[in-house]
Amino acid sequence: MVSTASLVAWGLWLAIVAQRLVELRVAKRNEAWAREQGAVEHGAGHYPLLFVLHTGWLLAWPVEAWLHGPTLASGWIAGLCAFGLTQILRYWAITSLGLRWNTRILVLPGAARIRRGPYRFVPHPNYLAVVIELAVVPLIFEAWWTAAIVGVLNLALLLGVRIPAEVRALEHAESVGASRATTGS
Repeated sequence: MVSTASLVAWGLWLAIVAQRLVELRVAKRNEAWAREQGAVEHGAGHYPLLFVLHTGWLLAWPVEAWLHGPTLASGWIAGLCAFGLTQILRYWAITSLGLRWNTRILVLPGAARIRRGPYRFVPHPNYLAVVIELAVVPLIFEAWWTAAIVGVLNLALLLGVRIPAEVRALEHAESVGASRATTGS
């Protein structure tokens, strides 16, 4: 008989894999649209690091869980609820960006920054959701090492590389837009 922990782990893992595959497909479609609109990519050099980190996370937490059980943490239902809330925040952010959402930093020169949805309250709501998600999912299955290691690496990559690159790209795009408005070009 399959344990509850195994069912929850397999179900959650399959749901996350399906979710990520759909998101990558949406990102590709949005990338094509953005490039047709003249979008410029920034920070492409660090994109493979994000891909490797997130793929590693997706493989690491189930492996760590199976190495010691798998077992469910005492607060696993709260963890699932936290995961559900992060998904609400993620998809609120994604739908607020619409066609401009992507896994890459693609900026439309001169386009106004999105300030609706969760962007009215938090500058990077999708990243906030991902930070929480990368910690809470492994912790549901007592995969402490994965939560800690991936959490630290993800924060370092986000705070040290990704968010600064995104901020610079958006500031550059806004300055180009302001310059065009001033010069009439």
